[in-house]
Amino acid sequence: MTRFITRKGAISMRTKAKTVPVGPGTKVTLKFSLYLKEGDLIDSTGSNPASCVIGDESLLPGFERAMFGMRAGEKEVFDISPENGFGLSNPENIHVMQAALFKDVDKKEGVVISFADPHGLERPGVINRVLGDSLEIDFNHPLAGKDLVFEVEVLEVETVSNEILRS
Repeated sequence: MTRFITRKGAISMRTKAKTVPVGPGTKVTLKFSLYLKEGDLIDSTGSNPASCVIGDESLLPGFERAMFGMRAGEKEVFDISPENGFGLSNPENIHVMQAALFKDVDKKEGVVISFADPHGLERPGVINRVLGDSLEIDFNHPLAGKDLVFEVEVLEVETVSNEILRS
């Protein structure tokens, strides 16, 4: 704490700003790029910073945990395993369906088909294989099972809550 006397003779106190580390209860402004382990760029903020509050589900928990302890001005590159990224590929999310059900769909590997889940939300499925009159459709996240590289630059960190987040 710094004390000094103002022109009117009053004592004023200011607290020196401490750099706050990324962690629960912080808002982080950052730039990031996400790559497949092989080097293909998946997503990036580019030159436009993005902000999130740790725990608000803007970033996956594994990405948030990787940044814990970082401070404004720091840059890091993290290897993110499937378990800490988009999860492992779940064989139960791969289904074989009759191709005839998809009249207006180009029935080729890699084509994304939009489905509605029981709650009416859109859920994409990717054609993995064409099996004669059937299609193998994968409902896993496209990045499930992938090793990723998370490159991040923390621009600003501020405390927004003193509550401890529990997961």
